[in-house]
Amino acid sequence: MSFPVIGVIGGGQLARMMAPAATALGVRLKVLAEGPDVSATTAAPHTVGDYRDLQTLRDFAAGADVVTFDHEHVPAEHLEALLADGVNLQPGPNALQYAQDKLLMRAACERLGLPNPAWAAVSTVAELIGFGERQGWPVVLKTPRGGYDGKGVRVVRSAAEAESCGDWFELVSPTGFEALLAEEMVGFSRELSAQVARSPSGQTVPYPVVESVQTDGVCDVVTAPAPDLDTGIARAAQDAAVALADGLGVTGMLAVELFETPGVGPGFMVNELAMRPHNSGHWSMDGAVTGQFEQHLRAVLDLPLGSTEPRGAFTVMKNYLGGANQDLYAAFPAAMAAHPETKIHAYGKSVRPGRKIGHVNVTAARPEDLGAARRAAEGAAAIISEGPAGHAGHQEQS
Repeated sequence: MSFPVIGVIGGGQLARMMAPAATALGVRLKVLAEGPDVSATTAAPHTVGDYRDLQTLRDFAAGADVVTFDHEHVPAEHLEALLADGVNLQPGPNALQYAQDKLLMRAACERLGLPNPAWAAVSTVAELIGFGERQGWPVVLKTPRGGYDGKGVRVVRSAAEAESCGDWFELVSPTGFEALLAEEMVGFSRELSAQVARSPSGQTVPYPVVESVQTDGVCDVVTAPAPDLDTGIARAAQDAAVALADGLGVTGMLAVELFETPGVGPGFMVNELAMRPHNSGHWSMDGAVTGQFEQHLRAVLDLPLGSTEPRGAFTVMKNYLGGANQDLYAAFPAAMAAHPETKIHAYGKSVRPGRKIGHVNVTAARPEDLGAARRAAEGAAAIISEGPAGHAGHQEQS
């Protein structure tokens, strides 16, 4: 029997990090890349094409045993057409729509009885003001589709400030959004993420719930499992992730981003969903028996899912962003020498200020080693972002 071919739509770092897992399993991976120099093009065979063009998608899907995704931006009508053609999409459009549209996601959480912030679909400034007056200011205004890493999100602090949101409501039109999403501003102690893998045959395996620290709307540091998380909240969060995966018919990896809300409801509220490997799961590449990228491939191929047990007491994942250093590889020797316990992952991207270009993982064998693991992860990431000389200068100043 020949090994299967997996097509991945999208050529970003998630597709890139699926490639080693595919190689280990002996399956063939091919990528539909947005351009000739995006992340995955140096890691897997690829075709350059526009995922918004149906014929390009049909040509790419030909010969693939299963097609999965690096992102959720493929037009829903194209996914339906591929499904009608008999393409094996994992996840399928009926599930993926809930990661594509935040209004649908909020309604689904409500239907499944999961803890939601107060929310409403708003089509005018007057409706936004009405929501704010009912729920209290400030409120969070979001575009239902296309936003990520803090994009498509606006905090509105008063009715007067809502009056200045008219440009956002220009996006609500017959050819744009049907409405925007307004949410209460949740008072939370920290952000969490609960990941689960689900196969087409219905097997599910949750990962430990992790703590996710955001900086300027971008995932910065993840600690797995989340330190000092109440065991009841952790179990309830895992159960919620499984309920969403089952209830929405998800296949592959699902990340459920959460707000921890001690004393309110089950102790958390659902923030957003991602139906693919996720930044909050990068720790698992080195810190779990089965990393999320191998698990995603197992799931979409309907193979038995792997163990999600941690390999140590904690694993810390630290993203490194584009900074002063343009030659990342030149900084690797210094980072590796200073912090040999770190595992460095690079995304093959050009350096731009604030752009996610890689991450480092450090596993702490014992609970008391968590602080040292954090310092090592942050130290290695800083050397790579700033360069050895810049990092040394920053240390001297601090």
